[in-house]
Amino acid sequence: MTPDTAQSEDLTFSAALTELEEIVRALETGQLGLEESLARYERGVVLLRTCQAKLADAQQKVTMLIGELEADEGAQCEEPAEREEDRT
Repeated sequence: MTPDTAQSEDLTFSAALTELEEIVRALETGQLGLEESLARYERGVVLLRTCQAKLADAQQKVTMLIGELEADEGAQCEEPAEREEDRT
């Protein structure tokens, strides 16, 4: 893991995205030299991967929470039916 990668993983999604947007704007101006452009492009790739990983983690959490909610709803729907069966 490079220092750039370690530093980018510590960033919030919002901070990483903001830095990535700044890099894109700088590259689009065409005012940077070759070495600086390459260095910023490389940093942008690291930030992009960081953003993608954070989005994937968030998506996984949402999917897990939805599954828990659906399981809870299913259990609540079954409970009244079980109670009626117990009465008969």
